[in-house]
Amino acid sequence: WLFAGSDRGGQRAAAMYSLIVTAKMNDIDPQAWLADVLARIAGHPAHRIDDLLPWNWRKQPATTAVAA
Repeated sequence: WLFAGSDRGGQRAAAMYSLIVTAKMNDIDPQAWLADVLARIAGHPAHRIDDLLPWNWRKQPATTAVAA
């Protein structure tokens, strides 16, 4: 755990590496996927969390202001 800092840090790093490689295997840019998921996860319904996994993820279009 030289670079992870601890066993727990190593486990977290392994989980992230796994998700990043999974995104690549699904032809998804890992950086775009992670940035989008981190921006959306707080307001995302818990019962639909699977939507954010790399194999289900689709980038949401940017929201635009509606003219009044």
